[in-house]
Amino acid sequence: MLCDSHIHTCFSGDSTAPPSAQVEQCLALGMKEICITDHHDYDENPEDSSFLLDIPAYLRAMKRLQKEYEERIRVNIGVELGLQIHTKDYLERLVPSLDVDYLIGSSHYIDRMDPYFPEYFAGRSEREAYERYFESTLERVKGMECFDSFGHLDYVVRYGPNTNQYYTFRDYQDYIDPILKVLIEKGKALECNTAGFRYGLGHPNPTEDILCRYYELGGELLTVGSDAHSPEYLGYAFSGLPDLLKACGFRYYTVYRRRVPNQLCL
Repeated sequence: MLCDSHIHTCFSGDSTAPPSAQVEQCLALGMKEICITDHHDYDENPEDSSFLLDIPAYLRAMKRLQKEYEERIRVNIGVELGLQIHTKDYLERLVPSLDVDYLIGSSHYIDRMDPYFPEYFAGRSEREAYERYFESTLERVKGMECFDSFGHLDYVVRYGPNTNQYYTFRDYQDYIDPILKVLIEKGKALECNTAGFRYGLGHPNPTEDILCRYYELGGELLTVGSDAHSPEYLGYAFSGLPDLLKACGFRYYTVYRRRVPNQLCL
């Protein structure tokens, strides 16, 4: 079983899973190494703190968890940072102080709206909404250094009015290629997130075509995560993932320890 490097617990605003329950399920699945990556989506808006991580409490709890399970499974500590240009200075100050193994950078808010909610799509076509998402993502990966791997690159498609019915990489290649090239130039990893299968897309986020393109452009750092917010979704669709990734050209995937990439065989 591949190592899962995108896991949420009750420290995230959208999960109620006890950390120990997540680790126990990973053990039951036969994983040897995992990374817990709870959400920290900072903004200046004091009225919305649902995705602010209590970082001191979180790190204390994760250190205890590491110690408790050290003889049974390697538990790496991570954070999923919500990237927004207007929070760049805050994140760049925060990251050096974090005693963690791994940082996912994700685009959850576009113009301070989450595509999870229909309001993001109001007043514009689905294509315009997707294009704006990719434009904002490019701005963030160009201008920010505070992450190791970019998470679920086409996250927006999960929630589009027609999801991926009219979405293909080729239709958005002019927007996506520059993102991939910047990640490669900066030595940042790309995440293969299997939640796309759970959401009924029939593909990971990003799609196989994007993963193939990343490899074709010279991308070698590829992280893998289920984005599980509860135990039953840990390692979701991992059984077919080695063959899928090998078909894209990859022979290794990446786990981060102390912010250093380590390549593991698929």
